[in-house]
Amino acid sequence: MNDLPDGPFASGDSDDSEDAEVRPGPLWRHAVWVVAVTAAGVALGWVGALFRIGPEEFGLPPAAPGALWPYLFAWTAIGLALAAVLRFVAAKVPVYEPETAAIGVVLIGTRLSLGWRPEPLEVAGIAAVGLLLVAVWCAVALRGAAVVRRTEEVSRTQGTA
Repeated sequence: MNDLPDGPFASGDSDDSEDAEVRPGPLWRHAVWVVAVTAAGVALGWVGALFRIGPEEFGLPPAAPGALWPYLFAWTAIGLALAAVLRFVAAKVPVYEPETAAIGVVLIGTRLSLGWRPEPLEVAGIAAVGLLLVAVWCAVALRGAAVVRRTEEVSRTQGTA
């Protein structure tokens, strides 16, 4: 009585409606994805910090003094590691928007580092928090895949009995 009619977007076999999907493919495609996502995160973080890096003629307080390049290189390396973990898991099980997670963590880390210029130990702490976020993101995907697999096994055994 309370069933909704099936609309054109309610079909279960539509690939367009899936946000999480397995991303298999050759190693070079995974490597390109990791590099592109990391570059996007670092670039967006840098752009987000530009208003703090520029001259004071607009009345904005400048960022802490220091070189930018060590932080950009550090977050590029951190971003490559985080994106590689996400892509590795996404190649095995469906992960909900791994590019958003990777870009977001790298963007925030780069933005904080360029505006604040923390010490190396503090950058490592921020990177550890980013790794924890990515690990939780992947754990949720792995747990969901395990639940789906168990459900399919139960339905398969009940169907043959």
